[in-house]
Amino acid sequence: MDHVTGVVVGVDIGNSTTEVCVARIASDGSIDFFGSALTPTTGVKGTIKNSKGVVEAVCRSLRDARIPLSEVEAVLVNEATPVISGLAMETITETIITESTMIGHDPRTPSGCGLGMGVTTRVDDLDEVAVDAAVVVVVPAGRDFEDTAASIRAAQARGVDVQAAILCSDDAVLVTNRLLHSIPVVDEVSRIEAVPVGMLAAVEVAAPGRNIRTLSNAYGLATLFDLDPDETRMVSPVARALTGNRSAVVVRTPAGDVTDRSIPAGSLELIGEKKRITIDVGTGADAIMEAVNRVAPLSDAIGESGTNAGGMIANVRHSMAELSNQSTDDVHIRDLLAVDTTIPQEVRGGLAGEVALENAVALAAMVRTKDSGMQQVADAIQRNLTDVGGENLRVIIGGVEAEMATRGALTTPGTDKPLVVLDLGGGSTDAALIEMSGDITATHMAGAGDLVTKLISSELGIDNIEVAEEIKRCPLAKAESFYHIRLEDGTVQFFTKPLPTNTFARVVTLSESGLEPIATRHSLDKIRDVRRSAKHRVFVVNALRSLATVSPNRDLRQVGFVVLLGGCALDFEIPDMIADALAPYGIVCGTGNVRGTEGPRNAVASGLIAGHVESFRSEALTVPEAANA
Repeated sequence: MDHVTGVVVGVDIGNSTTEVCVARIASDGSIDFFGSALTPTTGVKGTIKNSKGVVEAVCRSLRDARIPLSEVEAVLVNEATPVISGLAMETITETIITESTMIGHDPRTPSGCGLGMGVTTRVDDLDEVAVDAAVVVVVPAGRDFEDTAASIRAAQARGVDVQAAILCSDDAVLVTNRLLHSIPVVDEVSRIEAVPVGMLAAVEVAAPGRNIRTLSNAYGLATLFDLDPDETRMVSPVARALTGNRSAVVVRTPAGDVTDRSIPAGSLELIGEKKRITIDVGTGADAIMEAVNRVAPLSDAIGESGTNAGGMIANVRHSMAELSNQSTDDVHIRDLLAVDTTIPQEVRGGLAGEVALENAVALAAMVRTKDSGMQQVADAIQRNLTDVGGENLRVIIGGVEAEMATRGALTTPGTDKPLVVLDLGGGSTDAALIEMSGDITATHMAGAGDLVTKLISSELGIDNIEVAEEIKRCPLAKAESFYHIRLEDGTVQFFTKPLPTNTFARVVTLSESGLEPIATRHSLDKIRDVRRSAKHRVFVVNALRSLATVSPNRDLRQVGFVVLLGGCALDFEIPDMIADALAPYGIVCGTGNVRGTEGPRNAVASGLIAGHVESFRSEALTVPEAANA
């Protein structure tokens, strides 16, 4: 065992983080662990750019352990499989509105209550309106609210039937407070100049805490504007866009033109070892995953040219080919995860960024290349470590991360074989079963934390991916006053000092740095439901899928222990979700505690070191036998 003694470093290159542990191996093969380190992964997992983050993590861990780099005998890295995910939309109906045929709006400060309908009229033209004529007043930007209220009051006193008003500024409450009788007023219409004048319009404002009923109903629009069935079908996206709003405006111009344009989702050709299946993405995630299971194991997938699915698959191939310096013909899709979702699509022609939720299918794809790029990564790490003083060390590809993770997971107190490791990462869910005999079966499933973040971002219409990540990681609360918040579980927390003003009446995340307001109008319950649903559709589905793949005869009841590892195993609700899903099978499931000290982190890095020692033990046993033979 002399040739395996000394200091070794295990390195786990993940999608999001790079984990390192340092150990000294004694002459008898015992391992003494000294410390660990964690850094963000640089570049896409499995590419040369990883070397920068690896070197940083190795040097940091050695500093903490007070061991010079010159004493390191070997650096062991995992066989990292790159994973790239993307969104492929199902058939989307994009409503393009010209001549402002229909518009909808949902400002924060409407006023009045009820439904008003009349001909759109500029506030400056009210003096010319006939008595008893029903009008909707259009107020341009820069108009003082006192002047606006005075003009409407004068028209009402003269007998003009002022049904409602549309304002550019946020003066709705100030205007209605100065009228003879209340009317529904919608403000904050930034493109007020685009509102057609002389056309029939409807304005609806619901009472506080309620939503509009008529303008969000396609048949309500048909009744108000006397639409035929074809016209009703054409304007139904506008009604959907207004669903859940407290206020809305709809204007109809006979000269307007509404056209529908279908954006095809396309089809996927799934290529297995024994059969091929072509499936339309528009059939939904369940049908796609059923097809993936029928062709399993998946060898490759091809998207229909000129469609969303084809573009997504082509982009994945092209990106991986560039990163690995290989031909796109050598890049293959090894796994797909399809998830049903919704995406806010802007209603073209609206005046205030109106959106309609459209069905979509999110696809996460796992990529493999003809030749592994890990040797290039290992060579780059060795060059960079040599430059900073590691002249005598070797960088060795120690093994597949799922297999190494089982060795690390078995150091969790209370575990035993047969054991399954679920490594919940950023891009993939990896599973490995170690049986009583020591045999290991591993699988890699596309889709994990990154896909959950994308689902939250798309379904809540949040453009900032960092905010979506914060929603995924943190519990929610509603700041109900300057001194208390109501948590998502219904409990109340009080504060002795006033909360920041930007959190008042807002949904916030309870992050490590404090209360972070979320820039969205969605309620706390809506955000929580989207977050939990996204986690369930990705992590719970992938957990069951991967366990069925590695379990003997696909029977989950033959699995004794499941240990959750990876960054997502630290999530405040994912472990409980998976444990609940596995409870009917009698499986002991929980978050790992590697070496009894590291929690769900460092399993692969620790396993690489343990596997390194075992490989030399095996060689020591087999070489003498071969000599005797």
